[in-house]
Amino acid sequence: MSAIPDLPPRTPRSSLSSASPRPSRPSAVVVVGAGPRATGLVERLAANAPELYGDGAPPFAVHLVDPYPPGGGRIWRPDQSPLLWMNSMAEDVTMFTDESVERDGPVRPGPSLAEWAAQLRDGELPGTSLRALPPELAAEAATLTGQTFATRRLQSAYLRWVYERSVAALPPGVTVHEHRYRAVRITGPRDGRQQVWLEGRATPITADAVVLALGHLDAEPDAEQRALTAFAAEYGLVHLPPEFTADSDLSGLRPGEPVLVRGLGLAFIDLMVLVTEGRGGRYERGPDGELTYRPSGREPVLHVGSRRGVPYHAKIGYPLDGERPPLPRFFGPAEVDALLRRPERPDFRRDIWPLIDKELGYAHYHRLFTAHPGRTALDWPAFEERYAACPPGSPALAALVASAVPDPADRLDLDALDHPLAGLRYPTDETLQQGVRGWIEADLARRHNPEHSPDLAVFLALLSVYGQLIRLGDIGGWWHGFFSYLASGPPGPRLEQLLALSRAGVVRFLGAELTVTADPGRGVFRATGAGLPGHSVEARALVEARLPEPTVERTRDPLLRALHRNGASATPAGLLAVSSGDGRILDRAGRPHPRRFALGPHTDARASGAFARPRTNAPAFRQNDATARALLRCLRELARSAPLSA
Repeated sequence: MSAIPDLPPRTPRSSLSSASPRPSRPSAVVVVGAGPRATGLVERLAANAPELYGDGAPPFAVHLVDPYPPGGGRIWRPDQSPLLWMNSMAEDVTMFTDESVERDGPVRPGPSLAEWAAQLRDGELPGTSLRALPPELAAEAATLTGQTFATRRLQSAYLRWVYERSVAALPPGVTVHEHRYRAVRITGPRDGRQQVWLEGRATPITADAVVLALGHLDAEPDAEQRALTAFAAEYGLVHLPPEFTADSDLSGLRPGEPVLVRGLGLAFIDLMVLVTEGRGGRYERGPDGELTYRPSGREPVLHVGSRRGVPYHAKIGYPLDGERPPLPRFFGPAEVDALLRRPERPDFRRDIWPLIDKELGYAHYHRLFTAHPGRTALDWPAFEERYAACPPGSPALAALVASAVPDPADRLDLDALDHPLAGLRYPTDETLQQGVRGWIEADLARRHNPEHSPDLAVFLALLSVYGQLIRLGDIGGWWHGFFSYLASGPPGPRLEQLLALSRAGVVRFLGAELTVTADPGRGVFRATGAGLPGHSVEARALVEARLPEPTVERTRDPLLRALHRNGASATPAGLLAVSSGDGRILDRAGRPHPRRFALGPHTDARASGAFARPRTNAPAFRQNDATARALLRCLRELARSAPLSA
């Protein structure tokens, strides 16, 4: 993308202060990245400034560096397909803190996505209305409900509004400068001002502190992907490595031809949408309520599989009524403190997972016993007391559950959830298709039936666990995949569409334990799954339907690579190491940098998302608050020590 010249500074609506003494050089913060994480940081700077940067402190400048527009950034930019949806309901998306968030700064309430759309409709947002949106987004916002899965383009408009509101709330005299460039490196001494160098610019931005809010990044391919790309080039094939599907060039996936797809998560759902509806196909609902896909004739045939062989679980389609599980219970701050006090690094499977298992089980059985007591053989107080006394994962715990929960279908089995097709073998390809479709149909029915409300309790426990794990840093990638599989799947309607595509023959399932190889004898890619031994599918196109791994060594971001090369520490899994409190970047001796901070998925304090469900003590909001407060203290101390202008 070509660079866009620096834009004029954005000044908050309040007037500039002329009474405050000014240092000989203005204070400045550079935030690299201008997406939702950076927007959340600006919101927290505005919220905390009256306490930490008042009393006549001089103004300062915030420089946002990103080739993409502030608010949505790259991932949530407005110029993407209107067919792409969010995977959260509109009532479950907010950028604002509430009383549940553990923070030192003040709560500044704000609307969720659903509330924002309603306020637009009702004319309750000063200075803006539905008329300010493009016509197609205005029409969408006019009919949006809390249970709607909004388009990503509407979420982009919401994020832009949050950004504008946050800038307007900054103290008098604080200016925001938008630089539509790519930052390529940071220089400067630990105890001095920092220089942020921009691509194509000879002069850097000088700052007192720098925050990396880079969001999701592209990555260089690993050895396997390089080999597959080279094979594709040699034989004239198509290979799309892990990347953001909305940015992929899908033109090489030709109509009617088979395409091997590795991955059944959210990246696959995007691919599915873009090569079906995106190529003119449409859905019709028959008199029996079943959805039917009407092809345009331009679709490829997607042969898809993964480790599990099934898509992520659908989003739950009902609210939780009655008592919420009292979380955390077995994996909370005290347990994390104990793990952090150990002299050796905790092992996830040995030390952490048993506590998570018991925590998720507690939420599940709390809901089962309190909301569905007819399916249990004990009262809740008696079960809870005995459950608490059993060691995690012990035979005693299993025996207690077996005696108190008569139906095995009502018991929580996390291993079975993680391996839904384990051991299943199908006699024919058609029975495999029917088997996977049956799993999806059962999942859709269950995720929309409150009789299975322990599933929702487990979802809430997953959010609680994720919030605690942030303090433990890099725990490896398995947990994040498991969390996404259970808690961050697609909207139910997307899985209904997947079923229709399967019935139409546009999607063919390959099953679990997918293996993809290069076949030089025939000059094709070949895929096999464990569920249909001896059966394989060959194709001249392979799509890796997953996101790149966020590692500092293989990132394509030159700034992050240079930081690591020049002494910033990385975890064993390749994430940028930061302090667990305020996100300061650590060097290889474990020292926090006094002027450099980092937030987001490329760090070992990565949270599950830059926005969150309301009232869930979102880790990203806690981190944003802590980092904003550290920045304001840093600026205040530097301003006090700076010489005054004559």
